[in-house]
Amino acid sequence: MVRLGVFEIEYGFEAGKGHQNVNGLLKWGAVKNLELWFLNSPVERDAGTAGLGDSGAGFKYKLFPQAKARPTVAILYVATLPTARPELGAGAMAHLVQFLVSKDFGKQHFDVNEGVQFVGRAQLSGFDRRYFTALSYSRPLKGKWGYTGEIAGFSRRNATTPATMTLLNAATYNMSPRLVLDGGAYIAAYGQLPRFTVFAGVTYSIANLYDLHSTHRASKN
Repeated sequence: MVRLGVFEIEYGFEAGKGHQNVNGLLKWGAVKNLELWFLNSPVERDAGTAGLGDSGAGFKYKLFPQAKARPTVAILYVATLPTARPELGAGAMAHLVQFLVSKDFGKQHFDVNEGVQFVGRAQLSGFDRRYFTALSYSRPLKGKWGYTGEIAGFSRRNATTPATMTLLNAATYNMSPRLVLDGGAYIAAYGQLPRFTVFAGVTYSIANLYDLHSTHRASKN
């Protein structure tokens, strides 16, 4: 979770056979235990067709913090907005709800995410449903380096969209407390995804907006 008042951005690039995109996530710690999310994909390219990708908005709320044997528990909701052309995006609204469970054991960090996504049917009424599961592990390495591994996948959505599963390995590098770089690759074990995809990204905490507001008011007085 980002700290109260902090505005943070994450941007990344993915490249696989026949698929490339640039994706962004803006997060703001609006109130205690609540993050507001805004997602966008300014560049999406599939099978030679390129353009603007889908966008989204949502929130993440921490229900319980970690305490002794109890893990941290949070809930995530994201609404996907069909801002892309049909051949590049979902072509309809989608709603994702996830429960996020995380636990630290010393320097070892574990996450278990379970969720369901309702994807609108383009030019039809109703929604298709698919389930999401992710298991991830991370730990610091030597110096400013860190490691993350994840296995994740969606269940079958409909007759034309089969289930997917990916295996991810990534390295992180903490340039400063506010700036983190990451990069790695994931393999599609099955599903309609490129077999091998590489990615790189950056996370930057811009400022505490509440502190800026307080400083601005104080300077006026």
